[in-house]
Amino acid sequence: MEAQRIEIGGIPALIWGGASEKVYVHVHGKMSRKEFAEDFAAIAGEKGYQTLSFDLPEHGERSEDHQYPCDIWNGPRDLKTIADYAFSGWKSVSLYGGSLGAFFSLDAYRELPFQKCLFQSPIVDMEFLVHRMMDEFGVTEAELREKRVIPNPIDPLRWDYYQYVTENPITGWPIPTSILYGGNDWFQSEEVIRRFAEKFGCDLTIAPDKEHAFMGEGDAQLVQGWYREKI
Repeated sequence: MEAQRIEIGGIPALIWGGASEKVYVHVHGKMSRKEFAEDFAAIAGEKGYQTLSFDLPEHGERSEDHQYPCDIWNGPRDLKTIADYAFSGWKSVSLYGGSLGAFFSLDAYRELPFQKCLFQSPIVDMEFLVHRMMDEFGVTEAELREKRVIPNPIDPLRWDYYQYVTENPITGWPIPTSILYGGNDWFQSEEVIRRFAEKFGCDLTIAPDKEHAFMGEGDAQLVQGWYREKI
């Protein structure tokens, strides 16, 4: 599937699909890139939507720029730049967020008039994930406060990041939202996801025995079926 390559405020982006008044802003997760929106964009195109995907900081075409890290400040800042472009160019704007992209969306987009939202393997409670990582790697709050940054195999633990997520929980999300969650997702517990879905009235699909990345046997068909149903 071909896409038009553009830049939005210096952010590499792609517009997928033929001209339409409707678009999905596609926010990828960690270790992904804008090109990975192709499967989503193809199905969205069948339903009359274009898709606008872009590279988060330190991802895709921006992977060598470590002076602008992919964190809770830069990620949502870029999302707001993308949203300004989308809302100025289309009459109807919807949202897809995967994993970390969902968390950035929750921070950046809670007051914007998206028509609908799809979250796949979303991080909805970053404080839960930070605590899980601290437990996994034997890091105490006092140690993190003292050292400020502690590397680990998943992602560096940062004191400023920890402070931000503990002081800024998600308290509002008015956008009609469908969630796809894998029952074996290590990054968010089922309890966390269910609590979020119940609090904000989300449509929740739990795929038992599936992992966070949905990259196992048969997972592509499962995810694409969910796209077709929910887009």
